Amino acid sequence: MITTPDVTQSCKTDALCSRVFELTDNQWLANSSYVVIVKPLRIIGIILAAMLLRWLLHRAISRLATSTSRAAMPALLKPLKERTTPAAEEGQFIPERRRQRAEAIGSVLRSFVTAVVFTMAILLVMGELGFNLAPLLASAGIVGVALGFGAQSLVKDLIAGLFMLLEDQYGVGDTVDLGDAVGVVESVGLRITTVRDARGVLWYVRNGEILRVGNKSQGWAMVVIDIPIGFVNSEQAVAVLRTAAQSVAEQPEHATEFLEAPDVIGVETLTVDGATIRTIAKTTADGQVGVQRDLRRALTEALETSGLSQKIAASRMLPRPASPYSSAAGERGGEPGGAT
Repeated sequence: MITTPDVTQSCKTDALCSRVFELTDNQWLANSSYVVIVKPLRIIGIILAAMLLRWLLHRAISRLATSTSRAAMPALLKPLKERTTPAAEEGQFIPERRRQRAEAIGSVLRSFVTAVVFTMAILLVMGELGFNLAPLLASAGIVGVALGFGAQSLVKDLIAGLFMLLEDQYGVGDTVDLGDAVGVVESVGLRITTVRDARGVLWYVRNGEILRVGNKSQGWAMVVIDIPIGFVNSEQAVAVLRTAAQSVAEQPEHATEFLEAPDVIGVETLTVDGATIRTIAKTTADGQVGVQRDLRRALTEALETSGLSQKIAASRMLPRPASPYSSAAGERGGEPGGAT
């Protein structure tokens, strides 16, 4: 005759087992209560906790990205160049550019958080199912080291791309000089940046290979125009050019592009061909090209209208003084190069 074991005695040290046997009067379910009830509940709890943690972290990242993209934001979250910029010049930083940068960084951080949280959740679930994680973690470490050595350039590109986004070195639409590639940025990724040059060629530049970045679209730009005036009166030329430059600054289409009034600073260089007058103007990055074009045209037309262009042309026709070195060499006659 088969005797049934005393479930009460076997479960007396396990409160859950005893409770399940009292409620169900089922020996198998009482003995298997930990596997049937506790483990599934713990696995479900791990999954729910992972989903909740992921949702909270994503929400925090999204709020941080939203606050970063607003014009008014904590100084700690601003790029370095904006922290050191006077309040009067903060308006030149375009909110749309800041929004795009914040969204790109937020997307990267959300992906990273999702990968980390669910990787930890999967490992915890496998531990609950009875898998020995020590060999798995050791194998993963070996594979990670092998991949690290084999994909050094990829890791280098990803890290460089992440820091590039965090530091806001450039963004879509910026005109940049990356060394071999000079043009307008069309897309920015963690590994590759694409730049289209003036001839329409699309360059794919690995972020890890970018050693220097010259951004022509951030903040403000400086227009520098040198006008040769020959040997005419420099004070008269400066007065004419200053009036022309001021007229360009007063044009309605350039009212918001000039950050400071243009200035004719005077004679910049003096050579055997005459003097060169330099004109400078501080403008927005987007308006630099248009301002430079119109300013150069206005300065040239002003010289033509004032009659200085004819004087400049006439001064260039004057005989140039002979170089003292050439005359001395001619007097020596038979010295180096002409010895007989």
